[in-house]
Amino acid sequence: MSYEIIGITVLWLFLYGYLIVASVDFGAGFFAYYARITKKDHIINRLIQRYLSPVWEVTNVFFVFFFVGVVGFFPDTAYYYGTSLLVPGSIAIILLAIRGSFYAFENYGSKQSNVYMFLYGATGLFIPASLSVALTLSEGGFIVEESGTVTLNYLDLFTSPLSWSIVGLAVVSVLFISSAFLTFYASRANDQAALKLVRGYALFWSTPTIIAALTAFIFLGQHNERHFNNMMDLWWMLGLSVGFFMIAMFLLYIGKYYGLAFISIMLQFFFAFFAYGIGHYPFILDPYITVQSSATHESMGIALVVVFIAGLLLLIPSLILLMKLFLFDADYIKGKK
Repeated sequence: MSYEIIGITVLWLFLYGYLIVASVDFGAGFFAYYARITKKDHIINRLIQRYLSPVWEVTNVFFVFFFVGVVGFFPDTAYYYGTSLLVPGSIAIILLAIRGSFYAFENYGSKQSNVYMFLYGATGLFIPASLSVALTLSEGGFIVEESGTVTLNYLDLFTSPLSWSIVGLAVVSVLFISSAFLTFYASRANDQAALKLVRGYALFWSTPTIIAALTAFIFLGQHNERHFNNMMDLWWMLGLSVGFFMIAMFLLYIGKYYGLAFISIMLQFFFAFFAYGIGHYPFILDPYITVQSSATHESMGIALVVVFIAGLLLLIPSLILLMKLFLFDADYIKGKK
């Protein structure tokens, strides 16, 4: 296996990690605001705050690793994506800054504010929507290079059904993943009132998620037939994704084994995410950037592979330790410390 394939696989693992961890974080912020405006904040907001307090600062570690790694492994991405994503990327960065700032104001300030909570909750949906633009651009047809100048065709982007279907999928996936995790978290805390509420959220958002995924898949076939056919060749991975989704829905419906249900959802997104990534191979940005042609020098690539694998091996135990000390500590979950 070449260092390019190892490198892109490690980076895709980092991006998958960000997909799961950030989805829980972003969705929790939205549910906290929704609970406040529906006068149910006394039921779940203490539970949400116990989760967010130890993890909100480390959520973006996966994203930083991926961003630095993709530029290091494939320098051409800085040229093409750096120019075309200037506006949507800047919006995402601003939203991340607003989210972090107003989380601190809301939780550590002298008084609570509905405005702060609204900004915190709204950014939890706008950030994944803005970041999902990168996936749309990677399918080709939106970035134009003429006379050495890279430009983004905003008209085609904003009128593309594929673009909006991916945005919709990103938003509903965040809410589904987050509500499923909070269901598991509430069950560990033995908080029956919160469990009933967030379990209802998880069951509700499951249907829009599967509809959005199917819609995005259909529009992908219309926009990029090569990618669509490659994914169809990976039908077994897509089948496993649907199978784990059904397992999760069954467990949530009967109200048992919430931990296994969340693991099933993680596996659902794992197989769908990797089927998407493998189907996209060898392109990173169709048709300009491929894994082989745009890779950095071999010695540099091997060094980056070693560093990022070491980073992954360091990050995973650190997150396990964080979960052991805070998220899954019996007394901490129940609010006793």
